[in-house]
Amino acid sequence: MMTYENAPRDLQTPSDWRKKIFHATFVLAEFMFAGSDAPPGQYQKPKGFALQLNLSDPVEAERIFKALTENGTVQMSLQETFWALRFGVLVDQFGIPWLINCEKQA
Repeated sequence: MMTYENAPRDLQTPSDWRKKIFHATFVLAEFMFAGSDAPPGQYQKPKGFALQLNLSDPVEAERIFKALTENGTVQMSLQETFWALRFGVLVDQFGIPWLINCEKQA
């Protein structure tokens, strides 16, 4: 993770943004996510998409779903469906929509 205060000085970053995230990478098992804080005046609320996380372990799906729902909103409880051992839909505390899917073995 790199904050704006550790980025090249020629970025002309406002002083109140020094602790904001310039770049971060998150790794979960075989998944890698990268992101950053939106620059001042450029943030827009996410809409029109969802991130789907496909897992093979229902216990791990439950753990991740629970963590993502903290201060978020559950749209469909994590449950067994005809295609999945666990499937659920939520919007996390940052407004990011997630689908957590743990498919049944064929």
